[in-house]
Amino acid sequence: MLPEEFEREILTCVSPRLAGLLRRAVPALPGPLEEIRIRQERPLQLVYPGGDAFVAPDGRLTGDPGRAVRPDAEDLQRTFQLMAKGSVYAWEDEVRGGFLTLEGGHRVGLCGRAVTEAGRIRTLKQVASLNIRIAREVPGAADGLLPHLVRGGRFLSTLLVSPPQAGKTTLLRDLVRQLSIGVPRLGLRGMKVALVDERSEVAGCVRGVPQRDVGPRTDVLDGCPKAEGLMLMIRALSPQVVAADEIGRPEDATAVMEALHAGVAVLATAHGSGLADVRRRPALAELLKAGAFERAVLLGRSRGPGTVEAITDLAREVVA
Repeated sequence: MLPEEFEREILTCVSPRLAGLLRRAVPALPGPLEEIRIRQERPLQLVYPGGDAFVAPDGRLTGDPGRAVRPDAEDLQRTFQLMAKGSVYAWEDEVRGGFLTLEGGHRVGLCGRAVTEAGRIRTLKQVASLNIRIAREVPGAADGLLPHLVRGGRFLSTLLVSPPQAGKTTLLRDLVRQLSIGVPRLGLRGMKVALVDERSEVAGCVRGVPQRDVGPRTDVLDGCPKAEGLMLMIRALSPQVVAADEIGRPEDATAVMEALHAGVAVLATAHGSGLADVRRRPALAELLKAGAFERAVLLGRSRGPGTVEAITDLAREVVA
């Protein structure tokens, strides 16, 4: 039996035909579902840690893509309409960015025909590929990491570095939650946390209300560009910690420095397979050079998503 959340958040957003197939296929997977890849006239694919499977016309799993069901144009059109709640125009900014976010924080990547203007993507038309990335809460995901990020009852500004699909958003969510609650065993009192959730992936807000547990002292600014959101939160909400997912632009770096100058700790994530990747990005390299972060945490998948591969004291040395 599928969890109620999966029925409500995922299956109500795909075509009835695909929903019926997924109800049978997903419980048969050998591991937790990570992605549903729906491509027009191509095999329906499910991804789980360490592997994938295709869905046959009877809803059974198969390793042979030649035997898999192939979603048609009606499946894609109906699914896209359900995800956009019948109004694609209301999601124009998100579609331009190549994604939608469903209730619960599940991100849907979009591919199709790009309509450009002055060298920039204006919108996507004829969407022919959807990738639903399943968001999960894992309470306690940060338990083993937090002792390395707290010193003398103070949270140390931290950058989580991770390649795609290595669990950084899940870890970020649990760090925000625990900082907001407080961690008595580490002498850390509950802190006022301001979370800028540009893509609605961390808190999974619906009409501004978080659907995921981000803690009792956390304020969420949903759907706002990170740089503007960080500045707004610092000025308006007097946070002790600001948090944001996937920083990297020059304006993000400026906002992070503004937070630090205001005495606010920063918790952020960035894409990369290591610190060398981070240092190749000018804005992030400047932040590291300026000492904006005291800890860098490298995530990977060597023991599954969310594996902490290394923790670096950016002032001195590797600490774990």
